[in-house]
Amino acid sequence: MDIPLEKKRFTRKKIGIIVGCVVIAALILFVLFSSTGNSRLNVEKERITISEVQKGNFQENIPVNGVVLPIKTIYLDAMEGGRVEERFVEDGAMMKKGEPIIRLSNTDLELSLVNQETQVYNLLTQMQISQNAARQNTINKRNNLTDVENNLIEAKRKYLLNKKLLEKGAIGRQDYIESENNFNYQKEKFHLANEVLAQDSLSSKQESQQATESYVRTRKALELMRRKVGDLVVKAPVDGQLTALDAEIGQSKQKGERLGQIDVVSGYKVRAEIDEHYISRIFNGQRGSFDFNGKTYDLEIKKVYTQVSNGRFQVDMHFMEGVPENIRRGQSLQIKLALSQEKEAILVSKGGFFQQTGGNWIFKVSENGESAYKTPIKLGSQNTEYYEVLEGIKPGDRVITSSYSNFGDIEELVLN
Repeated sequence: MDIPLEKKRFTRKKIGIIVGCVVIAALILFVLFSSTGNSRLNVEKERITISEVQKGNFQENIPVNGVVLPIKTIYLDAMEGGRVEERFVEDGAMMKKGEPIIRLSNTDLELSLVNQETQVYNLLTQMQISQNAARQNTINKRNNLTDVENNLIEAKRKYLLNKKLLEKGAIGRQDYIESENNFNYQKEKFHLANEVLAQDSLSSKQESQQATESYVRTRKALELMRRKVGDLVVKAPVDGQLTALDAEIGQSKQKGERLGQIDVVSGYKVRAEIDEHYISRIFNGQRGSFDFNGKTYDLEIKKVYTQVSNGRFQVDMHFMEGVPENIRRGQSLQIKLALSQEKEAILVSKGGFFQQTGGNWIFKVSENGESAYKTPIKLGSQNTEYYEVLEGIKPGDRVITSSYSNFGDIEELVLN
């Protein structure tokens, strides 16, 4: 007897077709779901940073690196070239103004000094000889004038006497004329001798003045040469600490070469480097602050160096209320430099999210705290701690401020 077989409802072929359709449908749904932008990603809360948007006082500032330097530095350059013969002190020594540091030798310069001294002494000797000759010449002319004056007196006496005798007929006219001519001759000779003596006095005065001026110039040249030789001994120009001394015994130094520097340690300043992007916003009087040993100290910009090097420029800042204790030259400081006045603003904490979003959007946490979704925002200025929020989120909102580098193009985060 034949047994009727029950016909199966699902054959292997049908099951394969159904599974294929389901897979295809799932793929289609996945593509559609992805294209709609509603992709989601599970994220553990422990791996992200959630910050609350708040309202508070805001001041735009930037972080800059500063180095503590002496308030004033005097550079030591070789005024004259020479060979280092002696070092009186070592690098780091505290110096008083005028104390010697090193001694150089320069035989050419020293020989020039000897020649200059010889020239001065020779000139002085020639001046003395000339002055003695001029005085002797003046004495001779004065003696001659005395003789001429005496002859004039005698000729005048004879002339007046002969004139009276002629009127009485005691002498002949020839003797009278002879005495008259002699008187006129002596009178002219006396006037000429006076003029010669006056000219000689003027000439002697001019020669003496010229000789004196020449001697003074030569003496000044000698003093200058002595100072040049004296510059071979390098001395401290001010009180301070000797640093960066570069001079070893036997070493040759050229004129103008840097030998070291003197740091005036009566005070300190801070030299900071700032990105050239801010050069138009930096000016004297701007202030910054830094923390040191648990206390905040204020600084003020006193000088701006507008020369840009490697994309940065420098400023000098002075301490506003005294220098911190135990601060040292060369110490690095992290400074917050203010770029604006303080104002009230909506603030969001700085974080790694900015690198991926450029400040154009942020993940905002839902009210129940179970998810976060993209929210467009607009940011303004920034400081070392916060961004200024212009629109998109409000105080009390919670946002994810940590890095978004692992989120890709995800639109919504599921927070576990």
